[in-house]
Amino acid sequence: MSTDGTQREAAGGSRGGRTSAAGSALEKSLRILEAVAAPGGPYRLAEVTVAAAVPKSSTFRILASLIEQGFVRQEGDSRYGVGPRLRGLSALVSGGEPASIERILGELRETTGQTVHLALHSGETITYIRKLESDQPFRTASRVGMQMPLHSTAIGKSILAHLPAEEVRDLIAAAGLPPRTPRTLTTAAALRAQLAEIHERGFAVDDEENEAAIRCIGAAVLGADGRPIGGVSVTTVTFLVSREAIEAYAPALRAATEALAPLL
Repeated sequence: MSTDGTQREAAGGSRGGRTSAAGSALEKSLRILEAVAAPGGPYRLAEVTVAAAVPKSSTFRILASLIEQGFVRQEGDSRYGVGPRLRGLSALVSGGEPASIERILGELRETTGQTVHLALHSGETITYIRKLESDQPFRTASRVGMQMPLHSTAIGKSILAHLPAEEVRDLIAAAGLPPRTPRTLTTAAALRAQLAEIHERGFAVDDEENEAAIRCIGAAVLGADGRPIGGVSVTTVTFLVSREAIEAYAPALRAATEALAPLL
């Protein structure tokens, strides 16, 4: 990524005599998006800061918001790349299919009849960026933009199952394993044992581990390098769908995550 003054001026420009580091929050956000989307990414925070000509503290704050909204995604090594919503806008402008993510998730909802979530992985949490409600007469408390822990959610556990052991150890040390319900796995040994099973079968189950009476099945969306980008879950309530029944959704769930991988 070029850091010379000419490139910075081209990316951000000056408006009304202001320097390229000045401007509204919108201007800064757009310059940051341009920097993240430049060829050669993903980029580190310092690289985005220089290319966008925005102070580091502001860049970090704006990037966090863009990640939450799905326009940017954070790689495991603290690099920032293009998120699914930005890719969708690109497809719309180029005449492609902008609703591919919604179509894939919608088909999964139709197949299962249950609520479907799409979340991205960022550090010690996942962030929901899509939620398609079922037609069932109940609503879950989750919402787009909500951040959830890794160890107690089906998506989170499926992500952990595809990370290197040392990275999982560091995440556990940083975030801990706080109980969300009486069924939450709260010891590293128990979690590691389950992660091995999840990696083998390709999906995870949250059986009232994150929220009482809520049962989910989740699978990771993997990038081209094999690292988890995020995940998809099918969510229901325990009094409607048994553990055995929700595991039967696994083939449809895996097909959805594979179809989503090129779009995230």
